[in-house]
Amino acid sequence: MFSNIGVPGLILILVLALIIFGPKKLPEIGRAFGQTLKEFKKSTRELTEDVMEDIKDEKEKLTK
Repeated sequence: MFSNIGVPGLILILVLALIIFGPKKLPEIGRAFGQTLKEFKKSTRELTEDVMEDIKDEKEKLTK
């Protein structure tokens, strides 16, 4: 998805973000984005574990 942006594109995005949000707001935005991503990964992992557990339980029921 982001493979076509390149370094100049990333620099442009960072400069625009700096202009729009300002230097004081960027760390807060980055921190909030990081926490959101962490929660998303955690939820995804838990959902995957639940599904795998259900599949395992169903296999056990079928073998009995």
